Amino acid sequence: MKKLLCAIFICLLSMPLLSQEHLPTHADYLAFVQSKTLVVLDDNPMSEYNFRIRNVIKKNWTITEYEFISNAEFEKKRFDPNYSFIMNTLVTFNKDKTKARYNFLSLLMGGKEKRIANMPDLCSVPLSYKHVHEDVYAHKLPCFIRFMQKHVQLVIEKPEIISANMLKYYNKNAALLQGKTLYLLMDELQKEVNSLAKIRKIYPGKVKIVSKEDLEEAIEHKLDNVVFLHKVGPEQWKIKARCFKILVGASDSDFYYFDYHMINKKQTDGFLAKDFKRITQ
Repeated sequence: MKKLLCAIFICLLSMPLLSQEHLPTHADYLAFVQSKTLVVLDDNPMSEYNFRIRNVIKKNWTITEYEFISNAEFEKKRFDPNYSFIMNTLVTFNKDKTKARYNFLSLLMGGKEKRIANMPDLCSVPLSYKHVHEDVYAHKLPCFIRFMQKHVQLVIEKPEIISANMLKYYNKNAALLQGKTLYLLMDELQKEVNSLAKIRKIYPGKVKIVSKEDLEEAIEHKLDNVVFLHKVGPEQWKIKARCFKILVGASDSDFYYFDYHMINKKQTDGFLAKDFKRITQ
């Protein structure tokens, strides 16, 4: 189970880590669509994150009414079940000897829970390791915000998918990759698959190795049939912990694949040969 720390994204206020023990229920999702969503901002008025999330929410959030609030306001309003919250959470994992910390974007429901960690977590998407700069994922935020809304609607229709590893449900969508083009960054690929020639030996689908600018443009313009890799790794940091891998539709914001591996000498910080094999249909 993961531990959550309510974090101000830039300053990362020091608060005790808490163990999350509460899975959301179908009733939580039904309550969400009747709630008002409060987007928790960084207390730093010059925060780049505040500018980005304001812009992304205004352009992409349609499922509920929303308002932007401070962390102090969150502390006052989090006990009200009429509110839901979009916020950055700092996550660690039990039995993880590396003690690595990850930034997640989380959609939480307000209510009676005294511990932030026990607030119903309707959807959480890994963004980055704690110390990795937001430039690694900031251009992907529109897709994640759209995905959260689609995820809520899906769970309302199919409450049976509620589980501790809910995002793995989307691995079934790998069958839908046929006809779509994977946009991949060279430095996010394992050495064994870091060229088109190597990839073609194990994956028959369409692949383009692109620049970060190409990827940003595809997301901004919602290019049809483009699926990009969102990789969460330590980047330049030496810590070896989890590497999350999500394939996301640039246009539809659907998740087509979700997995993670522990980084070691054989499994580097990137999309692996075995990931290509798993998505091959």
